[in-house]
Amino acid sequence: MKKLLFIYNPNAGTGVLKPKLSDVLDIFVKAGYEVTVYPTQCYHDASKKAGSYTETYDLVVCSGGDGTLDEVVTAMMAREDKVPIGYIPTGTTNDFASSLRIPKNLLDAANIAVNGVPFACDVGRFNKDIFVYVAAFGLFTDVSYETKQEMKNVLGHLAYVLEGTKRIFNIPSYHMKVTLDDQVIEDDFVYGMVTNSKSVGGFKGMVGKDVVFDDGEFEVTLIKSPKNPIELNEVVGALVLKQADQKHMYSFKTGHIKFESIEEIPWTLDGEYGGSHDTVEIRDAKKALQIMVDPEGLADISADYKK
Repeated sequence: MKKLLFIYNPNAGTGVLKPKLSDVLDIFVKAGYEVTVYPTQCYHDASKKAGSYTETYDLVVCSGGDGTLDEVVTAMMAREDKVPIGYIPTGTTNDFASSLRIPKNLLDAANIAVNGVPFACDVGRFNKDIFVYVAAFGLFTDVSYETKQEMKNVLGHLAYVLEGTKRIFNIPSYHMKVTLDDQVIEDDFVYGMVTNSKSVGGFKGMVGKDVVFDDGEFEVTLIKSPKNPIELNEVVGALVLKQADQKHMYSFKTGHIKFESIEEIPWTLDGEYGGSHDTVEIRDAKKALQIMVDPEGLADISADYKK
């Protein structure tokens, strides 16, 4: 019999998995798996479990928010015996699941996790760390990891918006040198993100329309520091309309990028604190992660299948 390790965060979202747990496990067993269940006990526990198990598993399925997925992927990337990962999203935003067309319905997601097809997608290498779909600095990037879990559970995405509005009149600016391929950009920025996702922070379309997940390239968006309230309004307007504003933004694709700054700048990786750094080098690890997806959605997410 095939073996499956199921790691889930019982506190993710509003605890929606708990009443469905028996049904989810039933789907796993009916798919022919002997299941080991592990509810996480604390922060980074998913990473510890996924990185330390010694048994032989054919599949690791995780359930939680993007942070839980990030922990499991980070641990799997460090293992020699890598296996595919199934994902049942139960977090507040679930950007990566939405981008990969993994459904919000728990039982449908569970079915894809064990009966779908493994899809080899890109993963980000951030200095010595790993991220799944976004590395970002600047405006509001600390909101997701500073917003209390209880607030996320009650208010959902609105919690991020409310927390973010507290910062709008205190926008830090960072002078950075950005190097990619044979190009060097030096400017002042309020925000920057390197992404492999169609949705960031719950907002779709912020990074462009032609996003695929196995092409070896990230989508990069850098927002220049507005010099006055009018420029700030223009930047906000462009974001709301999901349009690149060449006057205030840089937008491009690359598989390798380096950020350098005089001061250490805090970064977020998949919504979790990624440390403060004065030098950051990001590389696209092409097709390094196998994640279970619906085969009918491959045309929308893969360069190999894209119509």
